[in-house]
Amino acid sequence: MIKSKLKTTKWDSASYLKTGKDIAEYLDAVLEDGDPALIAHALGVVSRSKGMSAIAAKSGLGRESLYKALSRQGNPELATFLKVVKALGLKLRIAA
Repeated sequence: MIKSKLKTTKWDSASYLKTGKDIAEYLDAVLEDGDPALIAHALGVVSRSKGMSAIAAKSGLGRESLYKALSRQGNPELATFLKVVKALGLKLRIAA
């Protein structure tokens, strides 16, 4: 039997978030799940898609702090979350 080598590549959601619509749909799907860790991680993915250094500068937060807070293990404060949302040019809305 001939074994073929399967080549894989690392999946990075950030590379697929090209438009505002892509970002909004991605975050809407994550928010529906309601898992706080996943929401923080997704905000980190969106920040990476826009450039973490740029988001750090716009939000007034440190780049390394953002990577940590917006990781799967991170637990950002609400103030951090809101600063990042604003730096991304996004708006939060509540619907009933």
